[in-house]
Amino acid sequence: MSTTVEFGALALSVSMAVASGLVGCFAVMRRMALAADAMSHIALPGIGLALMLRLNPLLGALGMLLFGAVLIWALQRRSRISTEAVIGVTFSIALAIGSTITSGEQLIEALLGTTGGISGWETAGGIVASLGVVALVLRLRSALVVSLVSPEVALTSGVDVARIDLYFMLAFALTIALGLRYLGVLLMGSLIIIPAAIARRFASSLGSMFLIAVISAVLSTACGTYAAALAGRQSGPFIVMIAGGLFFMSLFRRSRV
Repeated sequence: MSTTVEFGALALSVSMAVASGLVGCFAVMRRMALAADAMSHIALPGIGLALMLRLNPLLGALGMLLFGAVLIWALQRRSRISTEAVIGVTFSIALAIGSTITSGEQLIEALLGTTGGISGWETAGGIVASLGVVALVLRLRSALVVSLVSPEVALTSGVDVARIDLYFMLAFALTIALGLRYLGVLLMGSLIIIPAAIARRFASSLGSMFLIAVISAVLSTACGTYAAALAGRQSGPFIVMIAGGLFFMSLFRRSRV
């Protein structure tokens, strides 16, 4: 039984890391590095509300993140303010609300993540959702690149830029929700950004950037989760420390121009 649970947890963490690596590549290219960290904090009110209602906190986090993604997309389109600015405002309000309704040990787990007590439906649902994010990013990669380089060219090519932006924001939010159990609200944004930052230094094409980011994310998650289990601590800090170590190691090698 324990072997099955461990295998399920490993499969979930690896699939989440793959999704994080792919989404992170476009987040870095869209200059949303800081937005990834801020966006993860939007989950906190959902976690607190779910705990008050005695529901699974991950469901509350997912609902709040998806709502936040749609809200940010709508506000950005109506106000013409940058995405990072809208996320910053939303993050500040969400953090204030979340910190008032979440407390104690549950707050620590929400902030730093935990790997204990993963149910079968969480494992299956997380893997399916991760595969969905991966499939969406790979299917829309050309449209995402064109809309990033030139929205005008994308429109003349028949690409619905607004819809593509919404799809990316939803995938972004879902990826954050998938990693909250492992990294928590404080650190999930790091797993999206750090592997992509490593990949951007060495990649010569979008495909190689995807590959390097995914390998970095999976390696950080697997090693960090194992180290946290040995130390009996939350997994989030260990995963991010390993990812950060990989990033600083990458600085000693010359990047591709």
